Amino acid sequence: MNGKKRTGNKLKKSREDRLFDIVVYFVSAVLIFLTLYPMYFIVIASVSNPTLVSSGQIMLLPREISLKAYRQLASYSQLWTGYRNTVLYVISGTAVSLAVNIPAAYALSRKKMYGHKFFTVYYLIPMFFTGGLIPTYLAVRDFHLLDTFWVMVVPFSVVTYYLIVARTFFENSIPEELWEAAQLDGSGYMGFFWKIVLPLSKAVIAVIALWTAVGQWNGYFNALIYIRSPELQPLQIILRNILISNQTISSMTTGAAAVEAKQMADLVKYAVIVLSSAPIMCMYPFVQKYFNQGVMIGAVKG
Repeated sequence: MNGKKRTGNKLKKSREDRLFDIVVYFVSAVLIFLTLYPMYFIVIASVSNPTLVSSGQIMLLPREISLKAYRQLASYSQLWTGYRNTVLYVISGTAVSLAVNIPAAYALSRKKMYGHKFFTVYYLIPMFFTGGLIPTYLAVRDFHLLDTFWVMVVPFSVVTYYLIVARTFFENSIPEELWEAAQLDGSGYMGFFWKIVLPLSKAVIAVIALWTAVGQWNGYFNALIYIRSPELQPLQIILRNILISNQTISSMTTGAAAVEAKQMADLVKYAVIVLSSAPIMCMYPFVQKYFNQGVMIGAVKG
């Protein structure tokens, strides 16, 4: 029976099957360790003695626990401004991205829509050809969005890849017969979209929301180009400035002070990684089931 023997009501695995399982579990454990250990090391290194970290004595457990790096980061008043700005950018950017990409993707998924092929090609062209940084900068400037809150939210909210994933999801998950049944019940286009399509599309909405939130949280390039006011800078720019400042201080000192400054700069670097990654990592488990389902339906089928 394919390498298995029946004992009572149970199937007993053969020796080859047990050996295969052991190899699979071992390889999986090694891959999990290789994936998680770097993140774990950054966490324990950020709270350990910097001398022990730089000498390679920190491997599995933190030693001489110290929160100096976090205290130093907390002393920067701009850090909390950056956190506030980034949270606002994430919330606003995600809402705007969903508001423009989900309806557009649903419209593109309807084969009977007038100009369906034209609009599909229209959205696909920017995925392969863009005007470049200078024309984009001039367009943002002409719309009076430079150095404003909305420059981080509006100009780059339409993403062709999100449209393709959501459109494929709608094509495979929202049959035309459902629309015909809704028409018989007296529902119009908007009612059908709000009352039937959106409740059935939680998976793809969660996926696009997660992608957008992660992109907004980690984004720094747009802020570097389009934002000058310190009170509008996101967290990533603030953390970048802190790292540059610490590296500059460590390079300007000499002797024993230089060694200590270098160790402190490395410790702050670890703490910065933890602070910038922790919120997104905490959010991911809540949308994981939707993420897996939405990616598979939106990217594999069709």
